[in-house]
Amino acid sequence: MYYKVNGVTQRLTGAPASAYNPQGLRPSVPPVSPPIIFASPTKLVSETGSQVEYMGANRVQEMQKLFQKADGVPVHLKRGLIDRLLYRTTMGLTVGGALYCLMALYIAAQPGNK
Repeated sequence: MYYKVNGVTQRLTGAPASAYNPQGLRPSVPPVSPPIIFASPTKLVSETGSQVEYMGANRVQEMQKLFQKADGVPVHLKRGLIDRLLYRTTMGLTVGGALYCLMALYIAAQPGNK
């Protein structure tokens, strides 16, 4: 038997099985599976015939060759100028932020005027 709280008496009372089906859901309704998102073709199969065209080219093997090349360059700088600019900007902001924190800590440690 199922139970639910009576709104008037604030006590448990007997309830039918529908008490555990909130918002009108019924256990006999089968759930609908969501459509597949990954590797979905850009066109329907019926439009393209026997050939399916995907969203983009698979460049994994190219990237693996680039990143696994033994040239002594760290992996976060392997893609060239943009990687170097991003790395140097990040390091500059990090060092600048650390210096600013130390300066703020020094100022906060000074005694105030009365």
